[in-house]
Amino acid sequence: MPTDTSAPIVSMRHISMQFPGVLANDDVSLDIRKGEVFALVGENGAGKSTLMNILYGMNTPSQGEVYIKGEKITDFSPSQAIAHGVGMVHQHFMLVPSFTVAQNIVLSSEPRKGIFYDFKEACRITEHLVEEYGLKVHPTDRVCDISVGLQQRVEILKTFYRGADVLILDEPTAVLTPQETDELFQVIRSIVREKQMTVIIITHKLYEVMAISDRVGVMRQGHLVDVCRTQDVNERILASMMVGKEVLLDALDRSECTDQEVALSVDHLEVLDNRSLPAVRGLSLSVRKGEILGIAGIEGNGQSELIEAITGMRAVQGGHVYVLGQETTGWKPGKIRKLGLAHVPEDRLSTGVSGQADITENLIVGKESLPRFSIARIHMKKQPMRAYAQEKFNAFDIRGAGVDTRVGSLSGGNMQKVVVAREFSFDSTVLIISQPTRGVDIGAMDFIHKQIMDKRNHGCAILLVSADLDELYRLSDRLVTIYEGQITGTFTPGSIPKTEISYYMTGGRKEEAQ
Repeated sequence: MPTDTSAPIVSMRHISMQFPGVLANDDVSLDIRKGEVFALVGENGAGKSTLMNILYGMNTPSQGEVYIKGEKITDFSPSQAIAHGVGMVHQHFMLVPSFTVAQNIVLSSEPRKGIFYDFKEACRITEHLVEEYGLKVHPTDRVCDISVGLQQRVEILKTFYRGADVLILDEPTAVLTPQETDELFQVIRSIVREKQMTVIIITHKLYEVMAISDRVGVMRQGHLVDVCRTQDVNERILASMMVGKEVLLDALDRSECTDQEVALSVDHLEVLDNRSLPAVRGLSLSVRKGEILGIAGIEGNGQSELIEAITGMRAVQGGHVYVLGQETTGWKPGKIRKLGLAHVPEDRLSTGVSGQADITENLIVGKESLPRFSIARIHMKKQPMRAYAQEKFNAFDIRGAGVDTRVGSLSGGNMQKVVVAREFSFDSTVLIISQPTRGVDIGAMDFIHKQIMDKRNHGCAILLVSADLDELYRLSDRLVTIYEGQITGTFTPGSIPKTEISYYMTGGRKEEAQ
């Protein structure tokens, strides 16, 4: 696939990046070629995103030099990176929620008719980009009303509109279903082959590295360990390079589920989406204590609205929700939590953490009124709070400068560990978990899976939503498929292959619950 190996399109020489208490990049030198797909892998906190943020101009390196197309970069800013043809789609998107798709794509480079903003032309530009690159979005949809997967498409189209020929994708498939991932990879192959673009993918998913990349760079603790041709390595070799030792996903200790008591149920639930259109249509399901029920579906088919209705974050239009035998329909989230329900939300940045608060403050949420941490809920006991946070920090291998670190400065995977550590610390009988390992490296994924299974083995009823079918198959006792807000099938993971279940996820087949 690469067409020009004589001169790198990007050269980074002896790059180091020092943050307070953390050396994120340590003497990294790297060349990236024109017309290749280059994958950058490593554990959470290995320095991958920091290195690419330097290339995109969001950080100025503490030392070292960056060259783009042979020109030395002296002014590190996104505007300069864009001027040199570098675009970046971040793990957490940078869109204006209230704007339409077209408005976001042309933002800061708006077409005009005289002195007025030309919205029709913005829509025409968007339609042309959609046709050219095959990433389907509707120009007039508001960003706040579309799925996370569609928002990613808007971000990618935005970089194409600005003329990027070096495209950096930070954990691009973390928010995508398998079908959406295939579509994205088709786009990547197309633009690399037909337009001679360079694509850099930051990822944790090693099978995707093998599927899409020409070369792969492995980072560990701020160092670039090695750069290899993808055809010369395999997933096991890459995982071992990432962590410095052989890594295998251990078998999960799954005890037999004998408790038949239903801890969570929904009965003919009706829920609307943000556009007041039906998102959940008469859906019923139940989860027993000591059971993991997995929900498999293409994003945007009612999973998010279902979870938000169960946890009190969205109004219920019809039907009923029961937690531990008590009807909780219409209850506020705090009241449901006190009853015995914990929730790991799908979007950690908007609903999972407070980016401006530190790790201690985030880990203590929900426990701040306990006598252990406060006096009459007025005076907070700082030392016990920090000691508790340090215990969770160590137990969940959260990587940062310490418990006083602002959560917004952490990598996406470490933010996720903060959310999981907090929610799993409650003595809750019901766990609602959405995308538990999105953006998390293989070692942390195995750890989180074991924590989930431990909760299940101790009697928790767990409702699990994931875009990763491998994750659902590994963890679930039962699987339900959802399409357009309705359940299309109920299975045990061993009863149906992953290739077959996709038919039920796309509405191609329906069957009565087994």
